[in-house]
Amino acid sequence: MYLFFLKLSRLMAYLGGAMLTALILLTCLSVIGRSLNGMLHSDLIQGLVPGFASWALGLGIGPINGDFELIEAGVAFSIFAFLPLCQMTGGHASVDVFTNMMSARANRLLRVLTDLVFAAVLVLIAVQHSSGMFSKVRSGQTTFLIEFPVWWAYALSLTGAVVAAVVAVYLALVRVREILGGRDILPADLGAGH
Repeated sequence: MYLFFLKLSRLMAYLGGAMLTALILLTCLSVIGRSLNGMLHSDLIQGLVPGFASWALGLGIGPINGDFELIEAGVAFSIFAFLPLCQMTGGHASVDVFTNMMSARANRLLRVLTDLVFAAVLVLIAVQHSSGMFSKVRSGQTTFLIEFPVWWAYALSLTGAVVAAVVAVYLALVRVREILGGRDILPADLGAGH
């Protein structure tokens, strides 16, 4: 079961990485288009080659319409897409100043409590996010420039939130089983190397 959730978490992280890559390309193209548009409108270019400038501007050279809206939706998805792997590998930020002085049993109990809290919070986030998405579906709200339904971005992000919640619940249940059984079930090296 652990390998299934690890592969699912990695798949989500790959999708989040692909989304970030696409957003980087989108941003670069929009910035280049905005710069070229400004240059083609400059007095220098208009004075030297007005025909070429008009022709190039006629092609639509300029910033990508709605780039901010697309970036906003894509970054939200990426954040939620990385959460399952972060949860699965224990990659959340932690402060080990006090826990290093605690016994192994106390650390195990603390890990169970932490995973239970993470599971509860991620389930709450997923439930509230789905409520927000259905609210956007009912309202019919669209983005300002490209007018795509806002709920599409919510739905995309909800997939990451639900996977993160399912992974967190799985980990919390395994941690409870570990403490009740007195033996480790998850790999010992689970955790981020900071």
